[in-house]
Amino acid sequence: VGRFANRIRNAEFSLNGQTYHLEKNNKEHSIHGGTNGFNRQVFKTDTFYTVKDTAIVVFKYKSTHLEGGFPGNIELSIAYKLTNHNEIVLEYTATTDKPTVVNFTNHSYFNLDGHNSGSVLQHTLTLEADYFTPGDAQSIPTGEILPVENTPMDFREGRKIGERIEEEYEPLRFGNGYDHNWVLKNKGNFEKVAELMAEESGIVMETYTDRPGMQIYTANFVENEVGKEGVVYGKRSAVCLETQCYPDAVHHENFPSPVYRAGEKYTAH
Repeated sequence: VGRFANRIRNAEFSLNGQTYHLEKNNKEHSIHGGTNGFNRQVFKTDTFYTVKDTAIVVFKYKSTHLEGGFPGNIELSIAYKLTNHNEIVLEYTATTDKPTVVNFTNHSYFNLDGHNSGSVLQHTLTLEADYFTPGDAQSIPTGEILPVENTPMDFREGRKIGERIEEEYEPLRFGNGYDHNWVLKNKGNFEKVAELMAEESGIVMETYTDRPGMQIYTANFVENEVGKEGVVYGKRSAVCLETQCYPDAVHHENFPSPVYRAGEKYTAH
């Protein structure tokens, strides 16, 4: 997902005194780069090969200046690696020729009991995060960084997703469930930050990243989506673990900066 994963308030931001206007595709705001974001672009297959027990394919895409309203020509490369250790590794690199904002993510939906098994509310989620960034009624970050302790946002010890999802907790209600960014404890290091375990299958998925945040989305607004084998996906039938920079970070100086300058290299895992 790109150019900028998640939301940008009022679909605009300023850099070096110039204001850039984006597409309003989430009420009055921009989300995931607009309706023609990177998820709708054709990437070139740069190369594919195997090394020992790892299969690798590299995709490339050039996003031109003001595509989607964003400044700068971006040269993006994504390597997907599949290993014999049941790992899928994503390596992102990008450069720009003008100051811009960069925030890519993976937005896969997971149900570890199988795609036709119903909701993920019985999945157990563990998150290495002491804080989260609450949003307003339109899920735009307020700029606050709040502790998860004694709230339904606390997954540090591992808890079923559905255990507290219906509680009367204001940040939770705004998202109609979990659709929030957590502040990861990795401090920019590539570390394990999350674990998801399925109740019935016993399958466990671990997530490692060097990104500062993770958006957890429990498919609260998914309705009647027809998927594989004609199965109809509904509300909370999957969960996303989106490693990212914080949403709307360009408007909050207390958030990690998503700004990259000409010649500066963006890397992420």
